[in-house]
Amino acid sequence: MSPPPASDAPSAPALGDGLRSLSRAALDAEVVALAAVLRASRVHVLASLMDNSPAWAVADLAAARAGIVHIPLPLFFTAAQIGHALQAAGADALLAPREAAARWPGAPQRPCSVAGEALCLVRLAAVPAAMPAGTAKITFTSGSTGTPKGVCLGGPALQAVATGLAQALAPLEIRRHLCALPLAVLLENIAGLLAPLAAGAECIVPPLQQAGLNGSSGFDPAQFDAAVARHAPHSVILLPQMLTAWVAHLAHSRRRAPVSLRFVAVGGAAVGAPLLAAARALGIPAYEGYGLSEGASVQTLNLPGADLPGSAGRPLPHARLRISSSGEIEAAGSLMLGYLGDDAGPPAWWPTGDLGRIDDDGFLHVQGRRKNVLITAFGRNVSPEWVETALQSDPAVAAAAVFGDGQPVLGAVLWPMPGAGDAELQRAVDAANATLPDYARVVRWTRGIAPFSATAGFATANGRPQRAAIFQAHAAALLPGAAAQPA
Repeated sequence: MSPPPASDAPSAPALGDGLRSLSRAALDAEVVALAAVLRASRVHVLASLMDNSPAWAVADLAAARAGIVHIPLPLFFTAAQIGHALQAAGADALLAPREAAARWPGAPQRPCSVAGEALCLVRLAAVPAAMPAGTAKITFTSGSTGTPKGVCLGGPALQAVATGLAQALAPLEIRRHLCALPLAVLLENIAGLLAPLAAGAECIVPPLQQAGLNGSSGFDPAQFDAAVARHAPHSVILLPQMLTAWVAHLAHSRRRAPVSLRFVAVGGAAVGAPLLAAARALGIPAYEGYGLSEGASVQTLNLPGADLPGSAGRPLPHARLRISSSGEIEAAGSLMLGYLGDDAGPPAWWPTGDLGRIDDDGFLHVQGRRKNVLITAFGRNVSPEWVETALQSDPAVAAAAVFGDGQPVLGAVLWPMPGAGDAELQRAVDAANATLPDYARVVRWTRGIAPFSATAGFATANGRPQRAAIFQAHAAALLPGAAAQPA
Protein backbone atom coordinates (compact mmCIF):
# COMPACT_ATOMS: atom_id res chain seq x y z
CA MET A 1 0.00 0.00 0.00
CA SER A 2 1.31 3.45 -0.87
CA PRO A 3 0.63 6.81 0.77
CA PRO A 4 -1.52 9.36 -1.06
CA PRO A 5 0.22 10.67 -4.20
CA ALA A 6 2.82 13.26 -3.37
CA SER A 7 1.33 15.59 -5.96
CA ASP A 8 -1.78 15.99 -3.80
CA ALA A 9 0.25 17.90 -1.19
CA PRO A 10 3.96 17.49 -1.94
CA SER A 11 5.19 19.69 0.89
CA ALA A 12 2.88 18.28 3.58
CA PRO A 13 4.73 16.42 6.37
CA ALA A 14 4.45 12.64 6.19
CA LEU A 15 7.06 11.08 8.48
CA GLY A 16 9.29 12.30 11.29
CA ASP A 17 11.13 11.11 14.38
CA GLY A 18 11.96 14.38 16.10
CA LEU A 19 15.26 14.76 14.24
CA ARG A 20 14.38 13.97 10.63
CA SER A 21 11.27 14.86 8.70
CA LEU A 22 10.04 13.74 5.29
CA SER A 23 7.45 15.55 3.23
CA ARG A 24 5.04 13.52 1.12
CA ALA A 25 7.15 14.22 -1.95
CA ALA A 26 10.33 13.14 -0.14
CA LEU A 27 8.63 10.02 1.20
CA ASP A 28 7.46 9.04 -2.26
CA ALA A 29 10.97 9.56 -3.65
CA GLU A 30 12.47 7.36 -0.90
CA VAL A 31 9.89 4.64 -1.55
CA VAL A 32 10.51 4.68 -5.31
CA ALA A 33 14.28 4.54 -4.80
CA LEU A 34 14.22 1.59 -2.38
CA ALA A 35 11.67 -0.28 -4.50
CA ALA A 36 14.07 0.04 -7.43
CA VAL A 37 16.92 -1.39 -5.32
CA LEU A 38 14.77 -4.34 -4.25
CA ARG A 39 13.72 -5.07 -7.82
CA ALA A 40 17.28 -4.77 -9.13
CA SER A 41 18.45 -7.13 -6.38
CA ARG A 42 15.75 -9.61 -7.42
CA VAL A 43 14.32 -9.84 -3.91
CA HIS A 44 11.16 -11.91 -3.63
CA VAL A 45 10.62 -12.16 0.14
CA LEU A 46 12.04 -9.33 2.25
CA ALA A 47 12.35 -9.51 6.03
CA SER A 48 13.04 -6.39 8.07
CA LEU A 49 14.61 -6.26 11.55
CA MET A 50 14.53 -2.62 12.58
CA ASP A 51 13.51 -0.24 15.34
CA ASN A 52 10.72 2.26 14.68
CA SER A 53 12.00 4.94 12.32
CA PRO A 54 11.13 6.68 9.05
CA ALA A 55 13.30 4.06 7.35
CA TRP A 56 11.01 1.28 8.64
CA ALA A 57 8.01 2.98 7.06
CA VAL A 58 9.86 3.47 3.76
CA ALA A 59 10.83 -0.22 3.71
CA ASP A 60 7.24 -1.32 4.27
CA LEU A 61 5.89 0.94 1.54
CA ALA A 62 8.73 0.08 -0.86
CA ALA A 63 8.08 -3.65 -0.53
CA ALA A 64 4.45 -3.04 -1.47
CA ARG A 65 5.50 -0.77 -4.37
CA ALA A 66 7.90 -3.44 -5.66
CA GLY A 67 5.27 -6.18 -5.36
CA ILE A 68 7.34 -8.34 -3.01
CA VAL A 69 6.40 -10.02 0.26
CA HIS A 70 7.35 -8.15 3.45
CA ILE A 71 8.01 -9.93 6.74
CA PRO A 72 8.31 -7.42 9.61
CA LEU A 73 10.29 -9.00 12.46
CA PRO A 74 9.95 -7.49 15.95
CA LEU A 75 13.21 -6.72 17.71
CA PHE A 76 11.95 -8.58 20.79
CA PHE A 77 11.84 -11.91 18.92
CA THR A 78 14.49 -14.34 20.11
CA ALA A 79 17.23 -15.52 17.74
CA ALA A 80 15.38 -18.84 17.46
CA GLN A 81 12.11 -17.12 16.58
CA ILE A 82 13.83 -14.95 13.95
CA GLY A 83 15.51 -17.99 12.44
CA HIS A 84 12.22 -19.88 12.35
CA ALA A 85 10.42 -16.99 10.64
CA LEU A 86 13.14 -16.50 8.02
CA GLN A 87 13.26 -20.19 7.16
CA ALA A 88 9.51 -20.80 7.23
CA ALA A 89 8.81 -17.88 4.87
CA GLY A 90 11.76 -18.51 2.56
CA ALA A 91 13.12 -14.98 3.06
CA ASP A 92 15.84 -14.29 0.51
CA ALA A 93 16.80 -10.86 1.86
CA LEU A 94 16.90 -9.02 5.17
CA LEU A 95 16.96 -5.25 5.67
CA ALA A 96 18.54 -4.19 8.96
CA PRO A 97 20.96 -1.70 10.54
CA ARG A 98 24.62 -2.60 10.19
CA GLU A 99 24.86 -3.79 13.81
CA ALA A 100 22.01 -6.27 13.33
CA ALA A 101 23.24 -7.31 9.88
CA ALA A 102 26.51 -8.41 11.50
CA ARG A 103 24.62 -11.42 12.88
CA TRP A 104 24.86 -12.89 9.34
CA PRO A 105 28.63 -12.52 8.78
CA GLY A 106 28.89 -14.91 5.85
CA ALA A 107 26.02 -13.48 3.83
CA PRO A 108 26.54 -10.96 1.00
CA GLN A 109 25.57 -7.49 2.17
CA ARG A 110 24.75 -4.33 0.25
CA PRO A 111 24.98 -1.04 2.17
CA CYS A 112 22.13 1.35 1.49
CA SER A 113 20.81 4.59 2.92
CA VAL A 114 17.09 4.78 3.58
CA ALA A 115 15.52 7.99 4.88
CA GLY A 116 18.91 9.06 6.21
CA GLU A 117 19.54 5.79 8.05
CA ALA A 118 22.49 3.51 7.21
CA LEU A 119 21.13 0.02 6.53
CA CYS A 120 22.31 -3.21 4.94
CA LEU A 121 20.47 -5.44 2.52
CA VAL A 122 21.58 -8.93 3.52
CA ARG A 123 21.16 -11.70 0.94
CA LEU A 124 20.03 -14.97 2.51
CA ALA A 125 20.25 -18.50 1.19
CA ALA A 126 16.60 -19.47 1.09
CA VAL A 127 14.40 -22.30 -0.03
CA PRO A 128 11.21 -20.80 -1.51
CA ALA A 129 8.23 -21.38 0.76
CA ALA A 130 4.72 -22.22 -0.35
CA MET A 131 2.34 -19.39 0.47
CA PRO A 132 -1.08 -18.26 -0.77
CA ALA A 133 -1.12 -16.40 -4.08
CA GLY A 134 -1.33 -12.66 -3.55
CA THR A 135 0.51 -12.63 -0.23
CA ALA A 136 1.84 -9.13 0.40
CA LYS A 137 2.77 -9.35 4.07
CA ILE A 138 3.41 -12.11 6.57
CA THR A 139 2.91 -11.18 10.18
CA PHE A 140 4.33 -13.61 12.70
CA THR A 141 2.36 -13.82 15.90
CA SER A 142 4.12 -15.05 19.02
CA GLY A 143 0.91 -16.79 20.08
CA SER A 144 0.84 -18.89 23.23
CA THR A 145 3.99 -20.87 22.43
CA GLY A 146 7.52 -19.89 21.49
CA THR A 147 7.15 -20.74 17.80
CA PRO A 148 5.66 -17.87 15.79
CA LYS A 149 2.84 -18.61 13.33
CA GLY A 150 2.87 -16.85 9.96
CA VAL A 151 -0.35 -15.11 8.92
CA CYS A 152 -0.38 -14.35 5.18
CA LEU A 153 -2.18 -11.13 4.28
CA GLY A 154 -3.11 -9.75 0.88
CA GLY A 155 -2.90 -6.16 -0.30
CA PRO A 156 -6.69 -5.70 -0.65
CA ALA A 157 -7.29 -6.76 2.98
CA LEU A 158 -4.58 -4.42 4.27
CA GLN A 159 -5.98 -1.60 2.14
CA ALA A 160 -9.52 -2.26 3.36
CA VAL A 161 -8.58 -2.02 7.04
CA ALA A 162 -6.46 1.11 6.57
CA THR A 163 -9.22 2.79 4.54
CA GLY A 164 -11.91 1.72 7.01
CA LEU A 165 -9.99 3.19 9.92
CA ALA A 166 -9.28 6.42 8.05
CA GLN A 167 -12.96 6.74 7.20
CA ALA A 168 -14.14 6.08 10.77
CA LEU A 169 -11.67 8.56 12.29
CA ALA A 170 -12.13 11.29 9.65
CA PRO A 171 -14.44 13.46 11.84
CA LEU A 172 -11.63 13.80 14.41
CA GLU A 173 -9.33 15.44 11.83
CA ILE A 174 -6.27 13.62 13.12
CA ARG A 175 -3.20 15.14 11.47
CA ARG A 176 -0.41 13.80 13.70
CA HIS A 177 -0.04 10.25 15.04
CA LEU A 178 2.67 9.08 17.46
CA CYS A 179 3.77 5.45 17.05
CA ALA A 180 4.36 4.05 20.54
CA LEU A 181 4.08 0.35 19.65
CA PRO A 182 6.52 -1.53 17.40
CA LEU A 183 5.74 -1.00 13.72
CA ALA A 184 6.64 -4.66 13.26
CA VAL A 185 3.46 -5.50 15.21
CA LEU A 186 0.46 -5.54 12.86
CA LEU A 187 -1.72 -3.24 14.99
CA GLU A 188 0.69 -0.29 14.76
CA ASN A 189 1.70 -1.14 11.20
CA ILE A 190 -1.89 -0.86 9.95
CA ALA A 191 -3.63 1.49 12.39
CA GLY A 192 -0.60 3.62 13.24
CA LEU A 193 1.13 3.92 9.87
CA LEU A 194 -0.94 2.92 6.84
CA ALA A 195 -4.24 4.36 8.10
CA PRO A 196 -2.83 7.79 9.10
CA LEU A 197 -0.91 8.06 5.82
CA ALA A 198 -4.06 7.12 3.90
CA ALA A 199 -5.84 9.95 5.74
CA GLY A 200 -3.11 12.47 4.90
CA ALA A 201 -1.77 12.63 8.47
CA GLU A 202 1.83 12.78 9.64
CA CYS A 203 3.33 9.78 11.44
CA ILE A 204 5.86 10.40 14.20
CA VAL A 205 8.07 7.32 14.50
CA PRO A 206 10.81 7.81 17.12
CA PRO A 207 12.88 4.88 18.39
CA LEU A 208 10.75 2.84 20.77
CA GLN A 209 12.80 3.63 23.86
CA GLN A 210 12.15 7.33 23.28
CA ALA A 211 8.43 6.52 23.40
CA GLY A 212 8.86 4.61 26.66
CA LEU A 213 8.80 1.02 25.35
CA ASN A 214 11.63 -1.40 26.05
CA GLY A 215 11.34 -4.81 24.42
CA SER A 216 7.81 -6.15 24.08
CA SER A 217 6.46 -5.13 27.46
CA GLY A 218 8.87 -2.97 29.45
CA PHE A 219 7.13 0.40 29.67
CA ASP A 220 8.24 3.68 31.24
CA PRO A 221 5.14 5.88 31.58
CA ALA A 222 7.19 8.98 32.44
CA GLN A 223 9.24 8.61 29.25
CA PHE A 224 6.08 8.04 27.24
CA ASP A 225 4.37 11.06 28.81
CA ALA A 226 7.38 13.20 27.91
CA ALA A 227 7.23 11.94 24.31
CA VAL A 228 3.55 12.85 24.03
CA ALA A 229 4.25 16.31 25.43
CA ARG A 230 7.18 16.78 23.03
CA HIS A 231 5.53 15.58 19.83
CA ALA A 232 1.98 16.83 20.58
CA PRO A 233 0.21 14.07 18.64
CA HIS A 234 -3.51 13.95 18.00
CA SER A 235 -3.60 10.16 18.37
CA VAL A 236 -1.71 7.20 19.79
CA ILE A 237 -2.32 3.46 20.22
CA LEU A 238 -1.71 1.72 23.57
CA LEU A 239 -2.01 -1.71 25.12
CA PRO A 240 -4.13 -1.88 28.30
CA GLN A 241 -1.10 -2.31 30.58
CA MET A 242 0.47 0.80 29.06
CA LEU A 243 -2.70 2.80 29.67
CA THR A 244 -2.87 1.51 33.26
CA ALA A 245 0.71 2.62 33.93
CA TRP A 246 0.19 6.03 32.30
CA VAL A 247 -2.97 6.66 34.32
CA ALA A 248 -1.10 5.79 37.53
CA HIS A 249 1.79 8.07 36.55
CA LEU A 250 -0.47 11.04 35.84
CA ALA A 251 -2.49 10.48 39.02
CA HIS A 252 0.66 10.25 41.12
CA SER A 253 2.08 13.37 39.47
CA ARG A 254 -1.26 15.20 39.85
CA ARG A 255 -1.14 16.09 36.18
CA ARG A 256 -3.37 15.68 33.15
CA ALA A 257 -2.61 14.30 29.71
CA PRO A 258 -1.32 16.72 27.06
CA VAL A 259 -4.19 18.64 25.49
CA SER A 260 -3.14 17.79 21.92
CA LEU A 261 -4.66 14.30 22.17
CA ARG A 262 -7.95 13.70 20.38
CA PHE A 263 -8.02 9.90 20.30
CA VAL A 264 -6.20 7.14 22.20
CA ALA A 265 -7.02 3.68 20.87
CA VAL A 266 -6.58 0.81 23.33
CA GLY A 267 -6.55 -2.84 22.30
CA GLY A 268 -4.78 -6.18 22.51
CA ALA A 269 -6.70 -7.30 25.61
CA ALA A 270 -9.78 -6.33 27.61
CA VAL A 271 -9.68 -2.79 28.98
CA GLY A 272 -12.71 -2.40 31.24
CA ALA A 273 -14.97 0.57 31.87
CA PRO A 274 -13.30 1.63 35.18
CA LEU A 275 -9.89 2.07 33.52
CA LEU A 276 -11.43 4.04 30.67
CA ALA A 277 -13.23 6.29 33.17
CA ALA A 278 -10.01 6.86 35.13
CA ALA A 279 -8.16 7.69 31.92
CA ARG A 280 -10.78 10.13 30.69
CA ALA A 281 -10.87 11.86 34.08
CA LEU A 282 -7.19 12.68 33.49
CA GLY A 283 -7.77 14.01 29.99
CA ILE A 284 -6.90 10.83 28.08
CA PRO A 285 -9.51 10.31 25.33
CA ALA A 286 -9.26 6.51 25.52
CA TYR A 287 -11.45 4.21 23.40
CA GLU A 288 -11.39 0.42 23.28
CA GLY A 289 -11.27 -1.65 20.10
CA TYR A 290 -10.92 -5.26 18.98
CA GLY A 291 -9.05 -6.99 16.20
CA LEU A 292 -7.07 -10.04 15.15
CA SER A 293 -4.18 -10.79 12.84
CA GLU A 294 -6.30 -13.17 10.78
CA GLY A 295 -8.60 -10.22 10.00
CA ALA A 296 -5.70 -7.86 9.14
CA SER A 297 -5.96 -6.14 12.54
CA VAL A 298 -8.73 -3.83 13.80
CA GLN A 299 -12.33 -4.96 13.38
CA THR A 300 -14.32 -2.88 15.88
CA LEU A 301 -13.73 0.42 17.65
CA ASN A 302 -15.49 2.74 20.03
CA LEU A 303 -15.60 6.31 18.73
CA PRO A 304 -16.76 9.68 20.02
CA GLY A 305 -20.52 9.69 19.55
CA ALA A 306 -20.59 5.90 19.22
CA ASP A 307 -19.10 4.85 22.52
CA LEU A 308 -20.04 2.20 25.08
CA PRO A 309 -17.30 1.76 27.72
CA GLY A 310 -16.86 -1.90 28.58
CA SER A 311 -17.56 -2.93 24.99
CA ALA A 312 -15.15 -3.25 22.07
CA GLY A 313 -17.18 -0.90 19.90
CA ARG A 314 -19.08 -1.35 16.66
CA PRO A 315 -17.71 -2.97 13.48
CA LEU A 316 -15.69 -0.67 11.23
CA PRO A 317 -16.67 -0.20 7.55
CA HIS A 318 -14.51 -3.10 6.34
CA ALA A 319 -15.62 -5.62 8.96
CA ARG A 320 -18.55 -8.00 9.40
CA LEU A 321 -19.09 -9.88 12.65
CA ARG A 322 -21.52 -12.48 13.91
CA ILE A 323 -21.86 -14.79 16.90
CA SER A 324 -22.02 -18.54 16.34
CA SER A 325 -24.50 -20.82 18.08
CA SER A 326 -21.77 -21.69 20.60
CA GLY A 327 -21.11 -18.03 21.42
CA GLU A 328 -17.91 -17.63 19.38
CA ILE A 329 -17.18 -14.40 17.51
CA GLU A 330 -16.83 -14.97 13.76
CA ALA A 331 -15.39 -12.38 11.37
CA ALA A 332 -15.53 -11.69 7.64
CA GLY A 333 -14.62 -8.85 5.31
CA SER A 334 -10.83 -8.47 5.53
CA LEU A 335 -9.57 -11.97 6.19
CA MET A 336 -6.10 -13.38 5.73
CA LEU A 337 -5.26 -15.54 2.74
CA GLY A 338 -4.17 -18.38 5.01
CA TYR A 339 -1.41 -19.52 7.34
CA LEU A 340 2.11 -20.01 6.06
CA GLY A 341 2.68 -23.68 5.31
CA ASP A 342 -1.02 -24.55 5.41
CA ASP A 343 -2.78 -25.25 2.12
CA ALA A 344 -6.23 -24.63 3.57
CA GLY A 345 -7.57 -21.14 2.99
CA PRO A 346 -9.81 -19.41 5.51
CA PRO A 347 -13.55 -20.11 5.59
CA ALA A 348 -15.96 -17.34 4.58
CA TRP A 349 -16.47 -16.63 8.29
CA TRP A 350 -13.35 -16.94 10.44
CA PRO A 351 -13.83 -18.45 13.94
CA THR A 352 -11.80 -16.05 16.09
CA GLY A 353 -11.57 -18.25 19.19
CA ASP A 354 -13.07 -15.39 21.21
CA LEU A 355 -16.39 -15.62 23.01
CA GLY A 356 -18.73 -12.66 22.89
CA ARG A 357 -22.06 -11.12 22.09
CA ILE A 358 -23.37 -8.25 19.98
CA ASP A 359 -25.97 -6.12 21.74
CA ASP A 360 -29.07 -4.56 20.22
CA ASP A 361 -27.14 -1.37 19.41
CA GLY A 362 -24.45 -3.24 17.49
CA PHE A 363 -21.66 -3.04 20.10
CA LEU A 364 -19.39 -6.07 20.45
CA HIS A 365 -18.76 -7.43 23.95
CA VAL A 366 -15.75 -9.78 24.13
CA GLN A 367 -16.11 -12.27 26.97
CA GLY A 368 -12.85 -14.19 26.84
CA ARG A 369 -11.04 -16.87 24.89
CA ARG A 370 -12.93 -20.05 24.09
CA LYS A 371 -9.98 -22.25 25.01
CA ASN A 372 -9.44 -20.46 28.33
CA VAL A 373 -12.90 -21.13 29.78
CA LEU A 374 -12.52 -23.07 33.02
CA ILE A 375 -15.10 -25.25 34.77
CA THR A 376 -15.12 -25.21 38.56
CA ALA A 377 -15.65 -28.28 40.70
CA PHE A 378 -19.25 -27.11 41.08
CA GLY A 379 -19.78 -27.19 37.31
CA ARG A 380 -19.83 -23.44 36.69
CA ASN A 381 -18.22 -22.10 33.48
CA VAL A 382 -16.02 -19.06 34.10
CA SER A 383 -14.08 -17.02 31.58
CA PRO A 384 -10.87 -15.98 33.38
CA GLU A 385 -10.67 -12.76 31.34
CA TRP A 386 -13.96 -11.63 32.92
CA VAL A 387 -12.51 -11.89 36.42
CA GLU A 388 -9.11 -10.55 35.34
CA THR A 389 -10.69 -7.42 33.89
CA ALA A 390 -12.45 -6.80 37.21
CA LEU A 391 -9.17 -7.20 39.10
CA GLN A 392 -7.18 -5.03 36.70
CA SER A 393 -9.72 -2.24 37.03
CA ASP A 394 -8.13 -1.46 40.40
CA PRO A 395 -5.17 0.98 40.27
CA ALA A 396 -3.12 -1.37 42.49
CA VAL A 397 -3.15 -4.22 39.96
CA ALA A 398 -0.96 -4.07 36.86
CA ALA A 399 -1.83 -7.57 35.66
CA ALA A 400 -3.81 -10.59 36.81
CA ALA A 401 -4.17 -14.23 35.79
CA VAL A 402 -7.05 -16.33 37.16
CA PHE A 403 -7.14 -20.12 37.52
CA GLY A 404 -9.43 -22.77 39.01
CA ASP A 405 -10.33 -25.44 36.45
CA GLY A 406 -11.69 -28.42 38.42
CA GLN A 407 -11.22 -26.60 41.72
CA PRO A 408 -13.86 -25.54 44.25
CA VAL A 409 -12.64 -21.92 44.28
CA LEU A 410 -10.77 -19.55 42.01
CA GLY A 411 -7.23 -18.35 42.56
CA ALA A 412 -5.31 -15.45 41.04
CA VAL A 413 -1.73 -14.38 40.44
CA LEU A 414 -1.43 -10.61 40.76
CA TRP A 415 1.41 -8.37 39.59
CA PRO A 416 1.18 -5.06 41.45
CA MET A 417 1.66 -1.54 40.28
CA PRO A 418 4.86 0.04 41.68
CA GLY A 419 4.47 0.73 45.39
CA ALA A 420 1.36 -1.41 45.89
CA GLY A 421 1.63 -3.72 48.91
CA ASP A 422 -0.31 -6.78 49.93
CA ALA A 423 -2.93 -4.71 51.71
CA GLU A 424 -3.66 -2.77 48.51
CA LEU A 425 -3.86 -6.01 46.54
CA GLN A 426 -6.28 -7.50 49.04
CA ARG A 427 -8.47 -4.43 48.78
CA ALA A 428 -8.39 -4.81 44.97
CA VAL A 429 -9.52 -8.44 45.28
CA ASP A 430 -12.30 -7.44 47.67
CA ALA A 431 -13.47 -4.67 45.32
CA ALA A 432 -13.49 -7.02 42.32
CA ASN A 433 -15.31 -9.73 44.26
CA ALA A 434 -18.03 -7.25 45.20
CA THR A 435 -18.91 -6.99 41.49
CA LEU A 436 -18.84 -10.73 40.76
CA PRO A 437 -21.21 -13.64 41.50
CA ASP A 438 -20.05 -16.04 44.20
CA TYR A 439 -18.78 -18.71 41.78
CA ALA A 440 -16.51 -16.18 40.02
CA ARG A 441 -14.94 -14.63 43.11
CA VAL A 442 -11.25 -14.98 43.89
CA VAL A 443 -10.68 -16.84 47.16
CA ARG A 444 -6.91 -17.38 46.98
CA TRP A 445 -4.35 -15.04 45.48
CA THR A 446 -0.60 -14.67 45.42
CA ARG A 447 1.78 -11.92 44.38
CA GLY A 448 3.59 -12.72 41.14
CA ILE A 449 7.27 -13.58 41.20
CA ALA A 450 7.94 -11.53 38.05
CA PRO A 451 6.06 -9.09 35.79
CA PHE A 452 3.76 -10.49 33.13
CA SER A 453 6.18 -9.85 30.29
CA ALA A 454 7.55 -11.77 27.34
CA THR A 455 11.01 -11.40 28.85
CA ALA A 456 9.90 -13.23 32.00
CA GLY A 457 8.11 -15.85 29.91
CA PHE A 458 4.75 -14.86 31.39
CA ALA A 459 3.19 -13.06 28.40
CA THR A 460 3.07 -13.09 24.63
CA ALA A 461 4.44 -10.19 22.60
CA ASN A 462 1.04 -8.47 22.55
CA GLY A 463 0.58 -8.75 26.32
CA ARG A 464 -1.65 -11.82 26.62
CA PRO A 465 -0.76 -13.95 29.65
CA GLN A 466 1.12 -17.20 29.13
CA ARG A 467 -1.21 -19.07 31.44
CA ALA A 468 0.61 -22.38 31.62
CA ALA A 469 3.89 -20.72 32.57
CA ILE A 470 2.26 -18.45 35.16
CA PHE A 471 0.39 -21.33 36.76
CA GLN A 472 3.39 -23.65 36.95
CA ALA A 473 5.50 -20.94 38.60
CA HIS A 474 2.87 -20.22 41.27
CA ALA A 475 0.96 -23.51 41.64
CA ALA A 476 2.11 -24.31 45.17
CA ALA A 477 0.96 -20.98 46.57
CA LEU A 478 -2.07 -20.62 44.35
CA LEU A 479 -4.15 -23.77 44.52
CA PRO A 480 -2.77 -26.31 46.98
CA GLY A 481 -2.96 -29.81 45.61
CA ALA A 482 -3.52 -28.66 42.03
CA ALA A 483 0.04 -28.65 40.71
CA ALA A 484 -0.98 -30.85 37.80
CA GLN A 485 -3.79 -28.55 36.67
CA PRO A 486 -3.66 -27.66 32.96
CA ALA A 487 -3.53 -23.88 32.67
